[in-house]
Amino acid sequence: MAPEPDGLFPLDDVLPPRKAAAGGASFRDSPAAARLLDVRTVYAEPAAAASPRGREILARFPAAEVVEVPSHWRIPGLHGNEGNAARWVRVKTRTLVLGVKKTLTVRPNGRSADWIAPGASNGCAMACAYCYVPRRKGYANPVTTFTNIDRIVGRIARHVAEQGRKPEPNQCDPLAWVYDVGENGDCSVDALICDNTADLVSAFGRWPTAKASFATKFVNPDLLRLDPRGRTRVRFSLMPPEDSRLLDVRTSPVAERIAAAGDFLEAGYEVHFNLSPVVVRPGWQDAWGELFRHLDDVLPAAVKAQAAAEVIMLTHNAGLHEVNLGWHPRAEELLWRPALQEPKRSQNGDLNVRYRAAEKAASVRRLLALAAEHAPWLRVRYAF
Repeated sequence: MAPEPDGLFPLDDVLPPRKAAAGGASFRDSPAAARLLDVRTVYAEPAAAASPRGREILARFPAAEVVEVPSHWRIPGLHGNEGNAARWVRVKTRTLVLGVKKTLTVRPNGRSADWIAPGASNGCAMACAYCYVPRRKGYANPVTTFTNIDRIVGRIARHVAEQGRKPEPNQCDPLAWVYDVGENGDCSVDALICDNTADLVSAFGRWPTAKASFATKFVNPDLLRLDPRGRTRVRFSLMPPEDSRLLDVRTSPVAERIAAAGDFLEAGYEVHFNLSPVVVRPGWQDAWGELFRHLDDVLPAAVKAQAAAEVIMLTHNAGLHEVNLGWHPRAEELLWRPALQEPKRSQNGDLNVRYRAAEKAASVRRLLALAAEHAPWLRVRYAF
């Protein structure tokens, strides 16, 4: 699709019509989905609640109490309330925030994606103990859904049009500009709330020079009803199951994520993997070797032929360590290991802790060797 003379895509392609959903009930209306997201309170900016998407969301949760707030970012009693650490999972399950995304910046990335798109959400209903997002919110991290999806998609459309065709291959993709659309949330979980994810998948399906990309730890079969046309890359995050059971709280089991890969490829998605985070603990090498052997045993040949992966070693944070001690101290036995870790300033300016340079380099080399031995078909895009 060629851009308009002023560099914009035609207006009717900002939120194009989506393929009709297959018959049958949606997963997001199932008891399994309700166990993850049983919304009792909605904090809403007035403009968000009044928007078409906001009204759709409120209609999905008619029994929820709606509390008007001036800003989605700082909500008294929710953000900055230390007591919420003990109610971490309950807050994520029963609370939803509706806001209007005001900063629609597209940022360069260069790792898993060329660009970080303005996200349609912030926060998550899952409760991974190592997640960096709640560090900035203060003791609570429920989903914030941004209801101005038309403006978000429109901003991405303009940026895609401005780039033109990709001049040369890079590690993100040989042909398409790749946009990470889920930096601060999980698009599979977002699809339980509203059609923001469906709108993004549909829009990228109409843009021949770009791909959407998002990492997920949740298998949402409703996404199989969409029509991605090969323009959305789903990156299933993986770690050894024994680590996941302790650290990936409220996520889909690792085996279920792996088993879903073939279905998503058949539905028209590109399927990659995040080997993330790699947690160094006694026995970690054996556990990762077993995971690679399992991938090699069960993945269809078609998945292997197009698969790629990223390796991300654990990054932790002193503030998140303190929060976790209030709700999940066992996780910190694996995550907080001062003898192996050192301070490190992240790209976003946060002061975190990472494995000491020599330990990290040796661990990366060992993990790559395990992948090459047990899953030689798996191309590793980058490791850090």
